[in-house]
Amino acid sequence: MSSPEQWTHPEPREGPAATAAAPSAEQVIAGLRATSEGGPELVQLLTPEGERVENPEFDRYVADVTAADLRALYRDMVLVRRADREANALQRQGQLGIWVPLLGQEAAQIGAGRALRDTDMVFPSYREHGVAWCRGISPKEILGIFRGTDHGSWDSNAKRFHPYTIVIGNQVLNAAGYAMGQRFEGKVGDSDSEATMVFFGDGATSQGDVHEGFVWAAVYDAPLVFFCQNNQWAISEPTERQSRLPLYQRARGYGFPGIRVDGNDVLATLAVSRWALDECRHGNGPVLIEAFTYRMDAHTTTDDPTRYRHSDELEAWKLKDPIERVRVNLVRHEHADQDFFDSVQADADALAADLREFCFTMPEPPVRQMFDHVYAEASPFVDAQRDEFLAYQANFAGGEH
Repeated sequence: MSSPEQWTHPEPREGPAATAAAPSAEQVIAGLRATSEGGPELVQLLTPEGERVENPEFDRYVADVTAADLRALYRDMVLVRRADREANALQRQGQLGIWVPLLGQEAAQIGAGRALRDTDMVFPSYREHGVAWCRGISPKEILGIFRGTDHGSWDSNAKRFHPYTIVIGNQVLNAAGYAMGQRFEGKVGDSDSEATMVFFGDGATSQGDVHEGFVWAAVYDAPLVFFCQNNQWAISEPTERQSRLPLYQRARGYGFPGIRVDGNDVLATLAVSRWALDECRHGNGPVLIEAFTYRMDAHTTTDDPTRYRHSDELEAWKLKDPIERVRVNLVRHEHADQDFFDSVQADADALAADLREFCFTMPEPPVRQMFDHVYAEASPFVDAQRDEFLAYQANFAGGEH
């Protein structure tokens, strides 16, 4: 079988152009499966065994990360995973209508989230529980979305974190528009400038909204980091069903840089995200990051992943666990002892218990709330509907039902 290099396009100045105009199905699959470890372009600073890998280009972006900082990153990931597992259990017990797990993607989200500054803006999809954590949003505030009591209770302007977006890829257009505004208002150009980061999955890259966002951001040099969490499965479809090239290389077609990072390596993700945000702040236009990771759980709690992927694939990725590699590194360099790990686990258990209690006692929202925030400004038409409905409801004994 021909090697993938015979038909995939290399990065600029890194090899000859493609020679096979129409690769076979076997070549397509071989080319993509050859990236099962991320491929030669993968940026990695911590191996799955927790060993530090030197990288002349990106080491400087994490040169300030101390042992205490690495412990903090570890704590973030453990607590976010524990909250995620508790919410998953709550859904199984009928307390949530649905849940979207992030199991396995903690490093991608915490690394990117901790690279952001307070002035940056974030546009999430519906799985960014870890990024929300980094923006100071409690898991409690996310539960209401999946319990059906609200659409997100946080102040998106104050937290610089927009509400979750359920429509696949739609947030990319919103983010492109916001980043264009940052450009028009002169909020880019130096190290103290602003940037925007938008999160989406590998499946969303097949949506028109994402490509339109690429076009607008590129044409206007918008300070926008496109952060693709490639967890290998767009619900039940693998990556090779969507692209003949690794996803990060798609950026070349729009005229801006793309990069692939080990999404299970929190240190590498932090470094690459800092670099990309720095590029945007200085007015160099957008950047695409493909965080090469793996979804260890179902797409949502309505999904059965055993119907479309093999257990041996899951077992192989368990060996690349993002939390374990940080723990091993901390132990190897004697930057953390058992007391530290025990305290983190205790904090995680306390968070889960608090989350469970909150979910059980979460008050039912008033019926009139469904009429709130339909439009940015008050609407006489919606107000009339609300008044009519509330009057109708008041005719029943006991009021609300």
